Amino acid sequence: MKSESIKKVTSQAIEQLVEALNVGHSEALTRYLAAMAKFRTYSLLNVLLILKQCPNAGRVAGYRTWQSFGRQVKQGEKGIMILAPMFRKRADETDKTPAKQELRDVSGFRSVYVWDEQQTTGNDLPQIGSVTGDPSVYLERLEAFVRANGIALSYSSDIAPAKGMAEKGKITLLPNLTPAETFATLVHECGHADLHFGERRADTTKRIRETEAEAVAYVVCTAIGLETGSACADYVGLYGGDANVLVESLEHVQRTSSRILDAIQAVPQQKAA
Repeated sequence: MKSESIKKVTSQAIEQLVEALNVGHSEALTRYLAAMAKFRTYSLLNVLLILKQCPNAGRVAGYRTWQSFGRQVKQGEKGIMILAPMFRKRADETDKTPAKQELRDVSGFRSVYVWDEQQTTGNDLPQIGSVTGDPSVYLERLEAFVRANGIALSYSSDIAPAKGMAEKGKITLLPNLTPAETFATLVHECGHADLHFGERRADTTKRIRETEAEAVAYVVCTAIGLETGSACADYVGLYGGDANVLVESLEHVQRTSSRILDAIQAVPQQKAA
């Protein structure tokens, strides 16, 4: 695909999202945040491209990846175009160690194709991370993730009526919440801790910070199977039609959500006896 065509497709995807938000269709953003939970290994741009071409996409993968799962793309199914980076070696690269050889510059992008699970047939796929209404082991893993990042975690009734509070290096939660509420609140405060205590804080308003944290909670909770309702419905009022602000904010949400999910979905190795 030519660069002009790539630019046109991506611009249209972003413009359609912004237009939907501007007319009050906050469900459009909810759909994109839900997609982030499913496609967190993809860039924001590729998430937009996937949903533009296949709004009901569930799990997508390349042709050979589906074959490795014992599934085959159905005859006649049209692929979903996404962008893959092309790399080149750095001109000044002299260190030949494996770690240094991986340091390459992006020279451009090329179009590649993936297919949704519904476009394939074959072996059933395992259901990963489905815990409807119950965070299960993920709450314990999330607490461990917080503490491993040098953040003190405590529970106190003094913060009521707030369910949670994030300060630099510290998160406090209201005790006696349901496990699902505790999990969602802790993810929300993790969003604050990761996004809003650095240099970027001066460039954001309280409304932006709260909605970004809520969006992180929505993505992570959706990914592990919790019912979230429409927690991000007010996100629509944030941007005033500015596509650049919208994309920048969602990229921050995606990176933080992915970081949390990678940590809590990792299976701990068993200690040797």
